[in-house]
Amino acid sequence: MYDESVGIVETKYFDIADPIELDSGEILNNVTVAYETYGELNKEKSNAILICHALTGDAHAAGWHEGDKKPGWWEIVIGPGKAIDSEKYFIICSNVLGGCKGTTGPSSINPKTGKEYGLDFPVITIKDMVKVQKKLVDSFGINQLSAIIGGSMGGMQVLQWMITYPKMMKKAIPIATSAMSYPQQIAFNAVGRQAIFSDPNWNNGNYYGTGKKPENGLSLARMIAHITYLSDESMDLKFGRGLQDKDEISYDFTIDFQVESYLRHQGRTFVKRFDANSYLYITKAVDLFDVSVNNSLSDGFKDVEAKVEIISVDSDWLYPTEQNKEILTALNANDVEVSYSEIKSNYGHDAFLLEKGQLNFIFSKFLSDNIVEDIMMEEIATIKDDADVQDAAKLMLDKHVTHIPVVTDDYKLIGIVTSWDLSKSIATNSNHLKDIMTTTVKYCHAQDSIEEIARKMRDFDISCLPVVDEDMKVLGLITTDQISNLLS
Repeated sequence: MYDESVGIVETKYFDIADPIELDSGEILNNVTVAYETYGELNKEKSNAILICHALTGDAHAAGWHEGDKKPGWWEIVIGPGKAIDSEKYFIICSNVLGGCKGTTGPSSINPKTGKEYGLDFPVITIKDMVKVQKKLVDSFGINQLSAIIGGSMGGMQVLQWMITYPKMMKKAIPIATSAMSYPQQIAFNAVGRQAIFSDPNWNNGNYYGTGKKPENGLSLARMIAHITYLSDESMDLKFGRGLQDKDEISYDFTIDFQVESYLRHQGRTFVKRFDANSYLYITKAVDLFDVSVNNSLSDGFKDVEAKVEIISVDSDWLYPTEQNKEILTALNANDVEVSYSEIKSNYGHDAFLLEKGQLNFIFSKFLSDNIVEDIMMEEIATIKDDADVQDAAKLMLDKHVTHIPVVTDDYKLIGIVTSWDLSKSIATNSNHLKDIMTTTVKYCHAQDSIEEIARKMRDFDISCLPVVDEDMKVLGLITTDQISNLLS
């Protein structure tokens, strides 16, 4: 059961000491965040990945709780040896603000009254959710996340992170999402909320402790939403016009078709694990989501610094491909390093939870953090600063190189001599290496990422960097040719 899994896990809780000021201007005190972690945080605290869940998800993204019959909701991509590798990364997933799985929401106790918030809970936004997540991440002493990943509403959180805290992540993967909620998406959420409002047991949100929950309304809301998560093709393949437990049409209003039974099952199952008021608040937060500034997505993304991989699903009609490509266009307009992938699937919107092979492939390719040590040249020529220019020239010819690190007796880097420096020696009639070598040397370390080094070389217009250890001893060289070969 636990092969390629993080195994048995437990949900933890973090109490935020400071008040949270919401977008609405309201203040929330005593906020608690439910979260899970997988893997170990390294000494540098540089290997953390934040996972953001979708509308009705929770902190249990991977592994197994004691007694569970199924694992966390993203078990297909999180775990040892998988794309989001728990042996390499420290993975964090928290339940969103407004939720009902341990994080403060409308079913939590209001400290002012000693009773559940109900509709006294303030309206929240995706930005508010992200603000709370930031408090959790800060509690680990993490200055920068290796990546933030999420699909659907989780993708909205990823986009908000990119904008609100642009320096807090190296990479970001928003999946099957949109930069704003469009009228059709808002309409489906509005109808779902009306289904809850119309349930007599909802009682204006005051159903806690009454023994009566708005199960019919919440079940109907879930049935409506679930239709949008599927595609016409997936429903046809799964159900067709198949009858449910009967051989012929009944000609009454009982369930005839398999798809009817399936949706009813989804609704009934959902009410056992979710709170109706949380559904109201979270869907409202999704409706309010819009990262454009002055009706411009480009302006909204102007401060983004992360490297971004956008993923859409070709059969998704809830957050269709064109809406994902709007994000791509806006990021390109800001010269953000961004790539785009489209999952081919008949599952519809739910493909981001189901397409194991494609997701692992795309994630692995994007998250791979090749480091200098993987491609640097270790057997290199070095020279001492008391050498003369002829020695350097002969060494370059013998070794077919254009850059030679200049080192001390114990191989500590003190400079570099290049073929350009040799040309300079002729013009200045210099014969001593120390007169022409470059002493203000740009260098790197073996554990630096290829991405960072490529950018450094580009920024300083240099084609070679010495690789040194913490004592400045030369370990090797890395060149733009090596990086180009890797990328190609």
